[in-house]
Amino acid sequence: QVQLQESGPGLVKPSQTLSLTCTVSGASITFGIYYWMWIRQPPGKGLEWMGSISNSGNTYYTASLKSRISISRDTTKNQFTLQLASVTPEDTAVYYCSRAQMATTTNGLRGQGTQVTVSS
Repeated sequence: QVQLQESGPGLVKPSQTLSLTCTVSGASITFGIYYWMWIRQPPGKGLEWMGSISNSGNTYYTASLKSRISISRDTTKNQFTLQLASVTPEDTAVYYCSRAQMATTTNGLRGQGTQVTVSS
């Protein structure tokens, strides 16, 4: 059974970098026709696809975040990470890591999510 688990700080100060890690069990992030991605849901809004990394390490980012986002992976730990620079209170959201067979979908298998609040 494939499981994804997000981890990272729940509170980040404005202008700092948000860093989250997704630990995957039950599947390898380097095999299969899957994309591994980050999705978020701000309060009162819908799900937003942020970016993905493929099984070969190629990355894809949504245009609105491209200047601030980076997704990387550690294949030895079967983890992938999100870094979002220069955060503002508008980046406050529940953040999910996910797996899907499409690079830009919000409909994949998700972790339970982690609340990140941007506040001083």
